[in-house]
Amino acid sequence: MTTAPLAVVLVSGGLDSMIAAASAREAGYRLLALSIDYNQRHRIELAAARRVARTLGAERHIVMPMDLSAFGGSALTDDIAVPKDGVQPGIPVTYVPARNTIFLSLALGWAEAAGARDLFIGVNALDYSGYPDCRPEFIAAFESLAELATKAGVEGEPFRIHAPLQDMTKADIVREGTRLGVDMGISWSCYDPAPGGIHCGRCDSCRLRAKGFDEAGIADPTVYAAS
Repeated sequence: MTTAPLAVVLVSGGLDSMIAAASAREAGYRLLALSIDYNQRHRIELAAARRVARTLGAERHIVMPMDLSAFGGSALTDDIAVPKDGVQPGIPVTYVPARNTIFLSLALGWAEAAGARDLFIGVNALDYSGYPDCRPEFIAAFESLAELATKAGVEGEPFRIHAPLQDMTKADIVREGTRLGVDMGISWSCYDPAPGGIHCGRCDSCRLRAKGFDEAGIADPTVYAAS
């Protein structure tokens, strides 16, 4: 009997990473879930990550401490206000320097140690906030890096970086979550939680989430402080 392959999935607790992890499960992978506690402003997402990992049946879930607030430089890790006036063009102040590079590097290390050759990340390049490390070029470049930087890669066992949501709009992602039958209400998107631990409804991430459900024509289970 052939054992299903392992995949390391980056699980932030957000909607996108949840759907990416569910896609990995549907594709027949056993899941190793990795979440990063980077001292983010929206640490409530870590509780969501635990719910997601448990719900999707991850064989192991690591919450890795990595305090990026020591570097600062982002509204998510520094004393910089989270924008609440609508999604702005360009790279916003909620960009965390090199975040996905750091996260994928940690996921790569665990994958090599565990004998996994597949990594899943929930980035997408259509409905997103302008982050450079969500682009297809970045994913392709990191996959090439993984082959050069690891013993497994050098010995002819390349890693595959899967970004199943790469070409989806947020509405597409919501529809995919519905098709996969996951409870999207357990995920967390807000960058700046409102009192009572609910989504603020005004940050970029809340706006994109609400827009996705609205355009998909699917009821949004999220409670927002402001619409």
